[in-house]
Amino acid sequence: MAPRILVVDDEPHIRDVICFALERAGMASTAARNGIEAMAAFRRGNVDLIILDVGMPDMDGLEVCRQIRRTSDLPILFLSARDEEIDRVLGLEIGGDDYVTKPFSPRELVARVKAILKRSGSEAGPDRRHAALVAGELSLDRRGRTVTLGESAIAMTALEFAILDALLSHQDMVFSREQLMEAAYGPNTYVSDRTIDSHIRNIRAKFGAAGGSGVIATVHGIGFKLGGEIGRKA
Repeated sequence: MAPRILVVDDEPHIRDVICFALERAGMASTAARNGIEAMAAFRRGNVDLIILDVGMPDMDGLEVCRQIRRTSDLPILFLSARDEEIDRVLGLEIGGDDYVTKPFSPRELVARVKAILKRSGSEAGPDRRHAALVAGELSLDRRGRTVTLGESAIAMTALEFAILDALLSHQDMVFSREQLMEAAYGPNTYVSDRTIDSHIRNIRAKFGAAGGSGVIATVHGIGFKLGGEIGRKA
């Protein structure tokens, strides 16, 4: 079945360009003109990923993302006419998986969508010989796409899952930001260091909310590694 993409933008030309590019790439697309229509489409289901414009009237993309994240980890790729770092970081911190700035290349946008879908798919890749990875009380199940800390399930976006997978796969390795970028986004895709930092911060916050500590350690001047003592706070 073709991936089903919901395209949300208040500009008809932008919606048409994106839908055309997605359908040429073998995906199915539906469109929404604003945040209210986006929420209605989301509640109907049958969506694998949302391309979501930030700057819409009435209900902007950030608010749509906040509402969706209350109940779902459906992948979200933000679009924005603004290239300010604070907008990019805010979008990722509230649960966005990626961020593309207008004007954009339809080919690059489709590539980003494919990368997110690959990371959020339920099928294990050919190099994934072990379905489950464990460290302390932390467990990551590749087949089920689940993460648990003790008995608590931790909701992860596709890119957060990919970053945690990389860290758990090489538990003694210190990853540079560039290496984590490639693990999460695939090769030949550039995102800023702040983007990776936002994902790391989100992962830590989710585990912290579940009473966890020590999941990801910062190695100053180099990058990040899996924490040495993963468990719940006393």
